[in-house]
Amino acid sequence: MASPGSNGPSTHPSTGAPSTSPAFGSGVYRNLFAERGKGAQEIAAKIAAAWHSLFVSTDDNQRVYYPAGENEHGPLAYVKDIGNGDIRSEGMSYGMMIAVQLDQQAPFNALWNWAKTHMQHQEGDRQGYFSWHNRDDGSQIDPNPASDGEEWFATALLFAAGRWGEGTGIYRYRAEADAILNTMLHKTDMLNRSSLVTNMFNHEQKQVVFVPYGQAATFTDPSYHLPAYYELWGRWAAGYQDQQQSDRELWLAAARTSRDFFQKTSHPTTGLAPDYANFDGTPRAENGHDAFRFDAFRTISNVAVDYAWFGVDERERALCDRLQTFFAGQPGYVNQYTLDGKPLSKDRSPGLIAMNAVASLAATDQERAGLFVDALWALQPPTGKWRYYDGLLYMLGLLHVSGTFRIYTPKEL
Repeated sequence: MASPGSNGPSTHPSTGAPSTSPAFGSGVYRNLFAERGKGAQEIAAKIAAAWHSLFVSTDDNQRVYYPAGENEHGPLAYVKDIGNGDIRSEGMSYGMMIAVQLDQQAPFNALWNWAKTHMQHQEGDRQGYFSWHNRDDGSQIDPNPASDGEEWFATALLFAAGRWGEGTGIYRYRAEADAILNTMLHKTDMLNRSSLVTNMFNHEQKQVVFVPYGQAATFTDPSYHLPAYYELWGRWAAGYQDQQQSDRELWLAAARTSRDFFQKTSHPTTGLAPDYANFDGTPRAENGHDAFRFDAFRTISNVAVDYAWFGVDERERALCDRLQTFFAGQPGYVNQYTLDGKPLSKDRSPGLIAMNAVASLAATDQERAGLFVDALWALQPPTGKWRYYDGLLYMLGLLHVSGTFRIYTPKEL
């Protein structure tokens, strides 16, 4: 058996029995497709087809990954939000995570090069943060960051350090990750003066903020809560100016806070979470985002992955059960609801189907959970105008459900 958090072989044996040990401690990652009777070759082919459609194909009805020339650091590329016509830190960081999980270092580096070159602020109050969306030519549409981008950038870089080792220049992955973590946690210390720019994590609340700027830093987004990542940062972060111990303690406290927060912000019957919430978990009524809409697709995946990796909070299993019970009772379920379960659209989204399948990693009703896994298997890679968000969540869902999405510990640790 692989050592804790190791890079060794750790697929779950296809016995049909769920893993009993958290992945971080055991190195074992459940393969829910195998548990449903799928063979190793067809699972690998399913993942390869998704990667090819979204990241390799040059078909403009399929791809979201676009090469964008070179600079002094090497090739550049971006992941594009086709429907909105821009490049987002969310998609760039998801693309990097997908690349490191599939051992695709060249695309990873090209995406990081573009993000570092065009999105990361190199001066001013936002220095070290990333603009949340840019144009194809690299120019920034909004200088403010969206907190999930930084969270995923940092973790993808740490995994890259674990999988491939440190490079040089901007490809010193762990050093770049630590710089992002320090900025997220200590921006106000770095500024040492009054500014509307804030920390990305509220130290008092021990929670990620929606946007670290002005009023937008006074509430949160449930789908930005990533306790599984915070647990890793609490073990790996270098810390800011000799504050390693206190920084690591804060990251671990944030993980505990997020687990409590999931229970507060999710509806007691449906399990649905809002797009935006106050720090106490109550829905935040900002332009209709007090309902279960597109951001909220990801929340249940964050819950399930935390349980699968660390297994420290049994309430997460109950929450996954509650949500799957709700959706199982909604044949052909749509993509937006009030928190108490009233439909707000007539559309379906492959991204939501994918995230509900990830919930099966923690769910206790194996037969019902298996039906959500089957629904993900039945999907094809999304195409067309809205393939960006659905496609990336589909790809992430495949990786989690197949046991391919793993922890890669930086080698020097």
